[in-house]
Amino acid sequence: MTPDSNTIKIAIGSDHSGFELKEKLKLYLKEKGYSVYDSGTFSTESVDYPAIAFNVAKLISEGKYEKGIIIDGAGIGSAMAANKVDGVRAALCYDESSARNSREHNNTNVLTLGAGLIGLSLAKQIVDIWLTTECTVDRHLRRVKMIEEIEKGQLSVDTNSKNNSTNPGESELSEISTTDLEKIAQKIAVMFSRDKNFISATTPANCDNETCIDCGQCADKAPDAVRKFIDLGLSRVSNAPGGIGTSKEFSKYIDHTLLKPEATRENIKTLCQEAVEYNFASVCINPSYVKLAHELTRDSNVDVCAVVGFPLGANLPEIKAMEARRAIREGAKEIDMVINIGALKSGNYDLVTKDIRAVVEACVDGSAICKVIIEAALLTDDEKIKACELSKKTRAHYVKTSTGFGPSGATAHDVALMSKVVSGTSIGVKAAGGIRSYEDAQQMIEAGATRLGASAGVKIVQQAGLITKS
Repeated sequence: MTPDSNTIKIAIGSDHSGFELKEKLKLYLKEKGYSVYDSGTFSTESVDYPAIAFNVAKLISEGKYEKGIIIDGAGIGSAMAANKVDGVRAALCYDESSARNSREHNNTNVLTLGAGLIGLSLAKQIVDIWLTTECTVDRHLRRVKMIEEIEKGQLSVDTNSKNNSTNPGESELSEISTTDLEKIAQKIAVMFSRDKNFISATTPANCDNETCIDCGQCADKAPDAVRKFIDLGLSRVSNAPGGIGTSKEFSKYIDHTLLKPEATRENIKTLCQEAVEYNFASVCINPSYVKLAHELTRDSNVDVCAVVGFPLGANLPEIKAMEARRAIREGAKEIDMVINIGALKSGNYDLVTKDIRAVVEACVDGSAICKVIIEAALLTDDEKIKACELSKKTRAHYVKTSTGFGPSGATAHDVALMSKVVSGTSIGVKAAGGIRSYEDAQQMIEAGATRLGASAGVKIVQQAGLITKS
């Protein structure tokens, strides 16, 4: 498709951690007819993100391009660097809402993305919203002008003035407390429950219990809406008992797993084919098969997950880090590492911290996710809590119950306990080991799991009735 004269001219750039996402977005934008200039980098060799951010921001500041997109591992540093350039209003966006808000309210001209935080599908949605949303409301335009005046050293504001809002009700609305909002939500829920005609549903839901109020808003009745929320990162969807749910989304909980020592290349090929067909979150495999799995899943949304220090966790931290970096170089986007269980039980928390941090840092450097396997079946509850606290301290992305090679696998008790420890953070909980049916999976999700490790993934989604194999 050839861009016409009215097409937005975009400058795009990334550091080494954002290179892969940049290349895919660049192709996507060109296919949509945009004029795209690539400011680098042009390989996965390490570069400094401030230099790339400055190059893109300068092109926007000089008026050579209308919009800029910069990608690094988290997107934060590039936004900070770009905003040092005159005339640039850069914002890190992580979902459709932040993308829309950054344009409608702030008239941003540079978008930054974190390749380590979002995938290609969400990145495309963010970019589409960002490029097609305009800032047109007078009060927003006035505030953007104030930002420009700050940049020029010309802004004078009376901080005690209450006339900064052009909307008389705006300041009043902003003063509503969280408690008040919760009360409003409860009242709305009561309205729904008392009046089934408040929102009419066109067809009956599949729910087979009295809790269904036929509102039309569940996964059965509004699958497209639920699917959209899941695409934006929702990790859990509630549905009344008896409801079928939205097709294919349940599978995104699952890391399709094959860690048996006797696994062959043909077994791995089958695993990857199933993962792609059923749209699983990842394939979880031993490191020696990472390169093969990466090739087999390259053109899909399925990530490759490699285990490190597996299954005993008794390797030195430096060896685990080296193992993780090698797997990431060969295509792994997720690393499941086993902690030093003996060190934890000995109370040697400094070593456990060093152990986890070494792998987390390797993952952050490579824009990968780090999951920490605590082998819960070998620990007391106090030790499980401590393992999760150390995982929080080292900024791991997930805590995981089991290797599947221990005395037992995941239990709802362990998942609930781990979920409670990491609540209030962005850390997820992966349940693994012994999850062989849809009922097992449901139990773990209800207990707080946001990811499931299972070798029976196909069986689970087929039992759920969510996917018809084509």
